[in-house]
Amino acid sequence: MVKHVILWTLKPDFTDAEKNNIKQHIKMALEGLSGKIPGLREIKVNINPLPSSNAELMLDSLFDNEESLKSYSTHPQHVAVSNKYVRPYTATRTCMDYTI
Repeated sequence: MVKHVILWTLKPDFTDAEKNNIKQHIKMALEGLSGKIPGLREIKVNINPLPSSNAELMLDSLFDNEESLKSYSTHPQHVAVSNKYVRPYTATRTCMDYTI
């Protein structure tokens, strides 16, 4: 099994209300991929970090193996979600993948 964890910050030019709306849309879109991509076992997005955090969103996902993770990264549904809901709004991205 492979864990795929992403941390994002949003672009600073959004108001707090806009950021909350953006985070809700990202969460809904990414979690909506559940059951649609082979090898994707779990997908959760946390949009409520504590004030001590330096990231605004976290993707926590689980895959069958590294091949499943590679396939996910280019899967048309994932790419569409990323291009519409994530990339236009995020400033930074940090990723960690590891086996469990």
